[in-house]
Amino acid sequence: MNDNDTRSRAAEDLSIVVRDSTAGDMPTIQQIYSFYVVNSLATFEESPPSADELLRSRDVILAAGLPHLVATVNHKVAGYAYASSYRLRPAYRYTVEDSVYVLPGLQSKGIGTALLSSLIARCELGAWRQMIAVIGDSANAGSVALHRRLGFEQMGILKAVGFKLGQWVDTVLMQRSLGRGARTRPQIKSG
Repeated sequence: MNDNDTRSRAAEDLSIVVRDSTAGDMPTIQQIYSFYVVNSLATFEESPPSADELLRSRDVILAAGLPHLVATVNHKVAGYAYASSYRLRPAYRYTVEDSVYVLPGLQSKGIGTALLSSLIARCELGAWRQMIAVIGDSANAGSVALHRRLGFEQMGILKAVGFKLGQWVDTVLMQRSLGRGARTRPQIKSG
């Protein structure tokens, strides 16, 4: 049995359901994210935001027409993912950045794959043509492997761009095309 077989069986055993997040999911999302803020280099935030702050961020994401998703296992939130604007300048409007977080203890069970696969598919339905992953900590092998499995290519590593938990931290930049990517011009709505 190889790693893919193990992952597939684990995902089947868990009965993962990916759906749009709701305001009622925010307390659990806040708990998941807080763990990573306090205990890891996966995010460069140093103080956990409140559920209300995360709800406001979700509202901005949804107002931009972007997806904000949760994965549930046994009807309980086990992870979440969302796409956000990559940069604010207008020329970047067809590029999004992904974020994926899985409940500690449930990593490597297919939840991240289910979330990121769904996120990619949802973004491909819109006008977006590129997805960027900005992965905190070049030693974050799980996130790098997840993104690589789903078609992302590593574009580079920004060395020592963050300082957290008493150490300098790199970020890994990965990218994948959405839909037809750069093979066609985006549809521009005339006003």
